[in-house]
Parts: sequence; structure tokens; C-alpha cells
Amino acid sequence: MDIYQHFRKEEAPFIDKVISWKEQVEQRYVPKLTDFLDPREKKIIEMVIGNDSDIKIVAFGGSPHSERKRVIIAPYYEEIAEKDFQLTLLQASYPEKFITIEHRDVLGAFLSLGMKRNKIGDIFVGDGMIQFITAEETGTYVLTNLNSIKKANIQLSSKPVSEFKLKETKWVEMDRTVSSLRLDAIIKEIHQISRKDASDYIRRLLVKVNFKVTDQTNFIVQEGDLFSVRGKGRSKLVKINGKTKKDKWKITIA
Repeated sequence: MDIYQHFRKEEAPFIDKVISWKEQVEQRYVPKLTDFLDPREKKIIEMVIGNDSDIKIVAFGGSPHSERKRVIIAPYYEEIAEKDFQLTLLQASYPEKFITIEHRDVLGAFLSLGMKRNKIGDIFVGDGMIQFITAEETGTYVLTNLNSIKKANIQLSSKPVSEFKLKETKWVEMDRTVSSLRLDAIIKEIHQISRKDASDYIRRLLVKVNFKVTDQTNFIVQEGDLFSVRGKGRSKLVKINGKTKKDKWKITIA
């Protein structure tokens, strides 16, 4: 059976990586630690490796509420501890009375150092504090070189990962009916805007699906897909509940 038929075409390169990691673990009996993965990538690993009784998959991102996590693929008998994920928590304060710093500002500053997106995990910003999880192998470099975010000068310090203040994301579920599973139809329904406005958001590259920007209004969504629309927040397609008598799709969104 062709495993690729269960996934989107653009996911094929990542699937190839997962298959390669699985083979490495099977042949060498040595655990494989990945970079930070988003929820969709983690789901792909679980689907590709499946119920292989000789291999286990363990994920951790610094907090029970982490969204982006590093994954360890290991022989079933291997004991996995939190330290094996090689995470570093970096923290700094900023004068919140004089400047507003958001998640994207922290991420932008991190990337401006020449770092890759998959080397940083979840980010917390609030109450004049910035915290983010990074891969241990990049922690020292970031600690030394990241000294400003937006217009605020900061001084990072390393903290125990257990002090990460990431909060749990609260989702509110709703049942809806849509004419199709196209992205523009889903965005229209979630945000209660016109189909034209939804299409405009997508074409202007303001919409992400599973953390990746798309300009395809006819992109077909699937259960579990996570959406973000700039300025409007995040949502996800929890479940597809079949069709109505009028041939519309019944869905649960959050």
C-alpha cells in the first residue's frame, strides 16, 4: 500500500524524513531526536510509524501545554527522560508600560540571528516577561547574541525548563455547516465574513494552515487542521460530521 496516498503532496518530503528516521532506529538501535515539530508534523510521525511494537514515540516541548515539541523515536525498551529532549528555557524582562511585545516579535528576533524555525519551541509573552524554549545546541548562541526585541533592550538568562509559564490554550467548540471543505469556505464560516473577504485574506498571504502560509483559496482542509488569520486569531477543524440532506458538510470547529 502506498503510504503517500493518505497525505497531501506537499507533505511527501517530511514523510521521507520520517521513514528514514524510523529505519535508522531499527537498524542502529539508537534513539532519534528531532527538531521542534508542529502538531501536524507530530501527527504524521504517529501515522507513518503507526503501531510498530518495536518502536516508541515520545514528545515533549517544555510544558504539558506545549504545542511545538521535539520528538524522540526510540526502541521500545529505551528509557526516555525529559533531559533527553535537550531543551533550554531562556527568559528576559521588558518595560511593558512603554512597549508592547508580541509572540511574532520574539520569533522575528530569533530568526534574525540566522536561526531556523525548527530550533525554537513555544513562546510566552506576558506581564513584562518573555520566555521561550530553544534547542539546547543553540541556547548559548541565542543567550549571547539576542539582546534586543522590537525596540526593547533585553538580557536573556537561562532558567530551569520547569519554570516555563506557558498557559493552556482554551478552545471553544461549535457546530457549523459549510458548502464545501475549501479553505475559503471554512474561513468564511469560522470568522463570519463574506466568501470574498475570506479569499482576499488568503490571496494576501494572511492565512496559515498548519503553520504554513497558503495562497490557495481552493485548498481542501482535513480534520485536525489548524488555521490562523492575521488579526483574527486561531481556529481548527475538530471533526467532519458528514453531509446534510442538502449536500452540505457538517463540521465541528474550535
